[in-house]
Amino acid sequence: MKMAMNKLLKIVPKPLHPRSQFTPLTESPSFIPSTPIPTLSLAKTSHHQLHEFLKAHLTPSFTPRDLLIFLKHKLHYHPKFAHFDLHIFAWASTIDSFRHDHSTYEWMVKTLAITDRLDDLHSLLQGMVSNPCPCSDGIFSCPRSEPIFRFALNAFCRVGRLDDAEIAFESMRRMIDGKPSVAMYNILINGYAKCREHEKAMNVYQKMTKDRVKPDVFTFNSLISSCCRNSLFGLALEMFKEMKDKGCSPDVVSFNTLIKGSFRERKFEEGIGMAYEMLELGYEFSNVTCEILVDGLCREGRVLEACDLLIDFLEKGALPNGFNYLLLIEALCGEENVHRALEVVNQLWRKGNAPSSISCTTLIEGLRRFGKTEEAFQLMEKMLREGILPDSVTCNCLLQDLCEVGRTSEANELRLLASTKGLDSDGMTFNILVTGYSREGKRKEGKRLLDEMLDLGFIHDLASYNRYMNGLSAF
Repeated sequence: MKMAMNKLLKIVPKPLHPRSQFTPLTESPSFIPSTPIPTLSLAKTSHHQLHEFLKAHLTPSFTPRDLLIFLKHKLHYHPKFAHFDLHIFAWASTIDSFRHDHSTYEWMVKTLAITDRLDDLHSLLQGMVSNPCPCSDGIFSCPRSEPIFRFALNAFCRVGRLDDAEIAFESMRRMIDGKPSVAMYNILINGYAKCREHEKAMNVYQKMTKDRVKPDVFTFNSLISSCCRNSLFGLALEMFKEMKDKGCSPDVVSFNTLIKGSFRERKFEEGIGMAYEMLELGYEFSNVTCEILVDGLCREGRVLEACDLLIDFLEKGALPNGFNYLLLIEALCGEENVHRALEVVNQLWRKGNAPSSISCTTLIEGLRRFGKTEEAFQLMEKMLREGILPDSVTCNCLLQDLCEVGRTSEANELRLLASTKGLDSDGMTFNILVTGYSREGKRKEGKRLLDEMLDLGFIHDLASYNRYMNGLSAF
């Protein structure tokens, strides 16, 4: 076993440098470095094959454009060599006649960020600071420096590597002309906000104002969200006021964040008041606004208040089209108030706010549970006529309820209506209806369904057919 492992170690070459370090190669004899090429998999990648691959696609006097084309179109999709991209990028920097420009830096930064090689990304950015783009040789910096660092900053903040993000931000400040854009500050502020680092988010904001970079609505939305995440609702209101004092108009996200924060602090009247303030200021509700209000009230058992609020928004023409009021229907059915749930659905439906399929089926299940078969039947018929299809289980359960109360013919008509709208009947559907006709002694109608079952392949043998026929003859 030990000898086998030794042989394996001889086959797999050692990495050129640790994963977290980005250091260019120190050797470049002839054209391809003689140092061992690292492998990140168990595949036996031949050094000679990589050598030949590079020789076939790069000439000794290649330019940054040539290297970019090679990395993007040749290496990136190669099944064996794609993971050597950073190695080849580092090797290229050791060529005396070659110098990376912003195009190769940008490609490599984006590739490392997308593939989550963030240790290497951090090192690459430091290398970029030490060896900047040739565009920076004059009195002005490279115009692509900030976009390159912006992509890296987003990658670091996305996974919570805020120390690396801070270092990248400071490195970028030293490289660019003038001050960073507001977008760069926003990325860092939002990163700290999502990680509940409120003080650091505020420090970046203070640095931003000190640099006389004008904050925008995204800046304040991130800060307001940070305050609400850390149960600082009073400070969130102060930030909202400062936002308006600085001439920055809030948007629907600003109000949504404050409403959600107020509900989290159990300040429901303040949250509802903000919703009405939105309407007074001419803002339109989003689906998220209504979801926050309805869900927040329902969670506290104030379901009827949520109903009244939704109906009031409907009367004011503020309820957004396509709003899914499933949460409200579930809450009403959970409180055994299916009558009020049906009223709300019908009232909203009449005003053009049709319910979703799952909202309808939830209400139908609630009506069935409390024995309101007629109301469930009417709702199912209405939704089918409007082209809203239920799931087959809900449909079959309602058909069985109708059959049990002697309404098999109406159940069959409902099945036919569903079929015309695209809801195909299954074997269980026919079984329920045939059993219903058997119970009512309607042998002729049951025989017609049996023939249809036979044509559709739901009856697989003569014994099954005879069993159904015996059931019809028994009554």
